[in-house]
Amino acid sequence: MFKRLRNWLENRRIKKMAFTAEQWESAIADWPVMQRYQGAERDALREMCFRFLVRKTFVSGSGFQFNDAMCLKLATMACVPVLHLGLHWYDRWQTVILYEDAFVPNRPYRTDDGVTHSRGPGLSGEAWYRGPVILSWQDICESGADTRHGRASNVVIHELAHKLDMLRDGANGAPPMHPDMRPGEWHDIFTAAWDRLQNDWRHHRPLPLDDYALTSPAEFFAVCSEAFFEAPETMKEAMPEVYRLLCQFYRQQPVPLAIPAM
Repeated sequence: MFKRLRNWLENRRIKKMAFTAEQWESAIADWPVMQRYQGAERDALREMCFRFLVRKTFVSGSGFQFNDAMCLKLATMACVPVLHLGLHWYDRWQTVILYEDAFVPNRPYRTDDGVTHSRGPGLSGEAWYRGPVILSWQDICESGADTRHGRASNVVIHELAHKLDMLRDGANGAPPMHPDMRPGEWHDIFTAAWDRLQNDWRHHRPLPLDDYALTSPAEFFAVCSEAFFEAPETMKEAMPEVYRLLCQFYRQQPVPLAIPAM
């Protein structure tokens, strides 16, 4: 009963927003990842995007003037990871704060040399446990894959991966497992990949991921999620077991399965 009422109210708000399929297509036209989603998946993603917009509150950071097209693009990026999981995976938080560029958190920051500063460096994104998601529009615009250097950037997917991770025992690189997944396998494979990349980094060998992934297990999962959606071919080749587990978790196959020759 509650679910039907919620859908009815959301449908009324979506109708009132009056976004069209053409507006949505225009907003996401410059994001190459969307080429992967066609037909029924594309329709479902558009519908989920509209529902995301009515469920979440968008707030300006430092007076940044964002518009509908920006919100549509951001919401679509946020919905891609949960397309086959469901928007309810984001139910524990409400607010998106959008800055024009990097933002500086107003809290003490301790550098590697042990010195505590009154404020930290500028950030492109941040996700608070049961709190808001904070994002830089400039960094959203720089989303994409650079397969030459093993870099895949998408601050929206990165921060939303943290939100998914936080659903199970906080941000620790181990989001809730589906019934057909084995937590022990996830731990073993991600730990082995982490150890291998740490060793490569220490020996100055090229990495298939941004080295920020090596700062903590939570960041490793978030950066792997960026690569999974933005540069899946590179990830599948360099980290096939991690890629396989992310396919199971996100319920998606960003690299099409090869069709055997007849």
